[in-house]
Amino acid sequence: MTQPSKNGENAADMLAVARIAQGVDIAGFAGPKLVAPAKVNLFLDIGAKRADGYHEAVSIMHALMLHDVLRMKLAPGRGEGLSVDLSCVAREGLAMLDVPVESNIVAKAVRLLAEKLGRTADETVVACLEKHIPAEAAAALLGAAHLWGVPADDPRIEEAARSLGADVAFFLHGGCACFTGVGDAFDHALAPMNGNVVLVKPEGGVSTAAAYRAFDEHPTAISEADREAALEAQRAADVPLRNNLVPVSEHLLPALVDIRLWASERADVQRVLMSGSGSAVFMQCATFADAGRVAAEARMRGWWARATMFGSARAAVVPNR
Repeated sequence: MTQPSKNGENAADMLAVARIAQGVDIAGFAGPKLVAPAKVNLFLDIGAKRADGYHEAVSIMHALMLHDVLRMKLAPGRGEGLSVDLSCVAREGLAMLDVPVESNIVAKAVRLLAEKLGRTADETVVACLEKHIPAEAAAALLGAAHLWGVPADDPRIEEAARSLGADVAFFLHGGCACFTGVGDAFDHALAPMNGNVVLVKPEGGVSTAAAYRAFDEHPTAISEADREAALEAQRAADVPLRNNLVPVSEHLLPALVDIRLWASERADVQRVLMSGSGSAVFMQCATFADAGRVAAEARMRGWWARATMFGSARAAVVPNR
C-alpha cells in the first residue's frame, strides 16, 4: 500500500485542525449525506410585475458537476420543539456563513417542511454544510424528509421548495429544466448537454431584490423570437443564452462588466453569460484544459473561479462513506 506523502499528511492535518477550530466533527454525522449541485441560468426572461409583487419569468436552468455537501442528523430536543443547529466548513477560499442560523436557507427549509408535515416533535436537526460553491435549500428539504421517514416524492417537499424561492424547485429535478410562472413552476425537462464550464464570481454580488428594483425602473425586453426558441427547445444545447437582468446587474456591480469583457476577448472562451441576478458569470469552453486555464487566470485577477462541466445532477441523498 502506498504511503501518503508528507504534503498529503500536512494537508490532512491542516484539514483536521480546521474542523476542530470550527467545532465541526464531520465523522460524527451518521445521518444522510446530501449533495446540493450548482446551477446556471441558460435563459432568464424576467417579465412584467404582477399584482402580487412577483414578476412573470421564464427560466431555463442547467445543473453543474459541482456541489456543496450537506450532512444531517437528529439529536435530542431542548424542550422547545424543533431546533436547528448549523455549522459550516468552507472550501476553495469561500467565506464562512455570515448570517444567523435561523436566517440561513437550510434552517428555513427544515422549519418550513416540518410545518407542512405538521411535525411538532421536540428534536434538534443538526446540519453541517461543506461549502464548495457560492445554495442548499433543496438538499435540506430532502435531508429532513429522509430523517423523518418521508418519501422523497412527497408533494409537500416540492410545495415547500417553491415557497423558499424560484430556483429551489429546480434542484429537486436537476439536469436541465424550464420553469415558468414566477420561475418556480416546472414546465418541461430538456436533454442535458455535456461541455466544459467556468464559474467566475466577483467580490460581493448583486442581491435579487436590488436587481429586480433596478429592472422595474429600467426594464429590458428579450426578443419574442428568442423567447419562443427557448420555450420550444427540447435540448439544452439549443437554448439561446439570454438574461435580461444583465444591464441592471452590471450597472449595480461593474465588476460583472470586467469579467464579461475579459472573457469575451479570450479565444479559449466560446460563450459567456451572467447567471441569475449576478451571483456569478459562466463561460463555456471547448476543452476542460481551456476551462482550467481560464479559471486559473481568473483567480490570478482576484476573482473566485472554478472549472467544471454541465451535468444531470439534482439534490439527492448519497451513500455516507
